[in-house]
Amino acid sequence: MSSSAQGVDKSRAPLLAHLNELRKRIFKSALGVLALAVIGWFFYSQIITKLAVPICGPNTTLETCSALYVSGVLGPLNLQIKVALIVGVILSAPIWLYQIWAFVLPALKKREKTLAFIFFLSSIPFFAAGVILGYLILPIAIKVLLGFTPDNLENLIRFDDYLDFVLRLILLFGIAFELPIFLLALNAAGAVTGKAILKPWRVAVFSIFLFVAAFTPTGDPLTMLALAIPLCGFYFAAGGIGILIDKRRAKRSSAIDES
Repeated sequence: MSSSAQGVDKSRAPLLAHLNELRKRIFKSALGVLALAVIGWFFYSQIITKLAVPICGPNTTLETCSALYVSGVLGPLNLQIKVALIVGVILSAPIWLYQIWAFVLPALKKREKTLAFIFFLSSIPFFAAGVILGYLILPIAIKVLLGFTPDNLENLIRFDDYLDFVLRLILLFGIAFELPIFLLALNAAGAVTGKAILKPWRVAVFSIFLFVAAFTPTGDPLTMLALAIPLCGFYFAAGGIGILIDKRRAKRSSAIDES
């Protein structure tokens, strides 16, 4: 075999190893989602009753709510499967967040692996906080959007479409709240300094509002501000903490040089 062919085989080996590792991480994440989806399956009635409150009202049951409907022979089954999967995705967040961090860990040094594990633990409450905020914003967003319905028309909402809307809103808030963890992880790994994070702050703030406007399913200003303002706060806080970490790192390196 020629040297060039051997070089190609060697370059393919790490790529195949990474792809195989990625496949394993995705498989484990999917298993976690399916395992916890069982909870959503058995508590299906209670969950859809709770999710229907922003549409039907707190004192209205699903039997008397005329605003939501399910269509088709397979509609009820599809709805229950979708609810179960949504619950599985949300409850299994610690599992698939860990798989993301674990996929990155082999490329890190020993100290960086410790920091990565700390950041993984921190990412769970931030994701949970985003999900909770998204759920609290949901009734307000629904009220604002349904307020555009003309008085002489009745707005009937397909439950499948409503669930897609709820999932996008809640997961968007949860994933967006991972921004400070991501920035601090890059800073701790030495990939970016705190000053480098804060230097393009105008572009960063504009990008945050652009991201929120593009991916928020409601599009109303109240929901957009409810997500954009915390993200901007997280951005500046991450930059400030990054500067403190950089100063401590500089003092430690200078102390080592002096000794």
